[in-house]
Amino acid sequence: MKASLYNRKDEASVSTLRLYSADMVETAKSGHPGLPLGAAPLLYVLWTRFLKHDPEHPDWPDRDRFVMSPGHGSALLYALLHFSGYGLSLEDLKNFRRLGSRTPGHPERGVTPGVECTTGPLGQGFAAGVGLAVAERSLARRYNRPGFPLFDHHVYALVSDGDLMEGAASEAASFAGAQGLNKLIYLYDDNGITIEGSTDLTFTEDARERFRSYGWRVMVLNNGEDLPALHQALEDARQERERPTLVMCRTILGRGSPKAGKASAHGEPLGPEALAETRAFYGYGDKEPFFADPRVRQNFLERTQAGRKARQEWDLLFGAYAKAFPEEHGEIKRRLEGKLPKGLEGRVLPEFPREKPLSTRAASGIMLNALAPELPELLGGSADLAPSNKTHLEGMGSCLPLNPEGRNIHFGVREAAMGGVLNGLALSGAFRPFGGTFLVFSDYLKPAIRLAALMELPILYILTHDSVGVGEDGPTHQPVEHLAALRATPGVIVARPADAYETRTLYHALLKRGLPAALILSRQNLPVLHPDAYPEVLTGPARGAYVLKEASSGKPEIIAIATGSEVSLVLAALEDFPERARVRVVSFPSMELFNEQSEEYRESVLPRAVEKRLVVEAGSSFGWDRYLGAKGGIISVDRFGLSAPAEVVFKELGFSVENVVSHLRALLDA
Repeated sequence: MKASLYNRKDEASVSTLRLYSADMVETAKSGHPGLPLGAAPLLYVLWTRFLKHDPEHPDWPDRDRFVMSPGHGSALLYALLHFSGYGLSLEDLKNFRRLGSRTPGHPERGVTPGVECTTGPLGQGFAAGVGLAVAERSLARRYNRPGFPLFDHHVYALVSDGDLMEGAASEAASFAGAQGLNKLIYLYDDNGITIEGSTDLTFTEDARERFRSYGWRVMVLNNGEDLPALHQALEDARQERERPTLVMCRTILGRGSPKAGKASAHGEPLGPEALAETRAFYGYGDKEPFFADPRVRQNFLERTQAGRKARQEWDLLFGAYAKAFPEEHGEIKRRLEGKLPKGLEGRVLPEFPREKPLSTRAASGIMLNALAPELPELLGGSADLAPSNKTHLEGMGSCLPLNPEGRNIHFGVREAAMGGVLNGLALSGAFRPFGGTFLVFSDYLKPAIRLAALMELPILYILTHDSVGVGEDGPTHQPVEHLAALRATPGVIVARPADAYETRTLYHALLKRGLPAALILSRQNLPVLHPDAYPEVLTGPARGAYVLKEASSGKPEIIAIATGSEVSLVLAALEDFPERARVRVVSFPSMELFNEQSEEYRESVLPRAVEKRLVVEAGSSFGWDRYLGAKGGIISVDRFGLSAPAEVVFKELGFSVENVVSHLRALLDA
């Protein structure tokens, strides 16, 4: 039906993409030639006939998004970006996988123009694409007006056998089906091969019926080389109004090479002889590496004209929108620029009665609900734990197919998908998403958190039930090593507030930073450190650590350092410690924020001259050695917890007034 739309020039363009990819891998002596050789037709049709994009304006808000979920196929993406005019030079391609190049081994957002998402671990790109589709739908519902379809784009991805095997992708596919994300279209590179051999070894389910059961529309193409059939499938998918679409395309890994259809085509260069045979197979046997017919280059550039025109028309539309809807226009602009509303920190200041203990998870819920009316970009939810995480935004509605403007996302028991979806929401450029679960389940989120850190995305992870204080649920639900694991992740700010006011202060500090941040919050109620008694709670937490209570002697001999619920424990212990006047108490909610402070400030809080220090934290001791000093001690949890009431567990593991006093006495007498 669409045969007339494709000719020999298109076939030559596909072959050029294939060979450029193989040449990149060969030049680098490293990489993955198999996927590009098999999947090039899929992405050629998508990029040249359907993808709405303007290479001169890669951040155009209403562009279609493309995610290369199997990031090992990056050479194919770089070839597409090169020929489409994204500013990747031939020299960039020849530096594939080299130090400092713009063509790293797996796609990295911010390194390569046109790369929408940092992918690598399989399944993560799949999940992020789902988040991008949720973002498009939410923006369209909030801002589009009759005659002003500002947000009207699709989200595409290439996904692989490996992606479909990953749990994160399975969770995200289930979530996407429940959400009815009709502008989500995935091309499945169904080549039947993994590193260990045929997918028959491990992947025997009926993927077609599986995705149908998720609520997806599924189309099957038995020949991934059939450009007109691919075109028709994508055209049909774009007409879908109720479901996401998976287009299953049968391809041949390493097509055209002597390794075609073999696992060995996946992750190693073809080698000079095999590459020469591959070049000959596609009719380029007499050509040098990186040869491109000028007509091929012209073909790609001509295909970008439609996107350029669409972007120009959108600019005019947005200008007219500014006149018709100035308030909404200003809000969109602010959001896309990543700015917070002016005066936000002075407006959102809930008060907490000093006489009423409050868990930090409850204080977090109060802050979220205070911020939500001021921040339309605040969107998120919990992995089926909103009542426990206190993440529900009151009066903001549920984000569902019939109410896409709802601000509460019900992720279900899908922590891995939640992490990827949050990444996609943030990648849209218009959201500051949040996601909640218990701290012990942050393990499920870790791959997505790591990618968020690589991309510097403004995501807030609300991780409650932060210690052995979980109590009767026992060691399976009591986090021990999780704080250390999160702190060990570069680019993630981890903050464990001591009370409601520290929570309030940290919310504003983390929003201003606009980086991935994990708020570690208590299940149990904690005394309120009211500013009347502790004025530093209004500013100190933003600096990571601060002097909460100074030694009244004027010169501290011991520094007691604590985080979270243990801060109030240390304060209580001082009441029973006769030499309390010689002890400085430092609340230390965030190592990352503290380490960013000037050396002068850090010295003022933890003077090197005071070597007697006691750290109290209900988590692993790992990572605290740098703050302990030569004569320091620590009360921590370097074992799994216990099943018993919280107060019993705390006492059994050494978190009692008596034990803190004993440690302070031992330090003073040393």
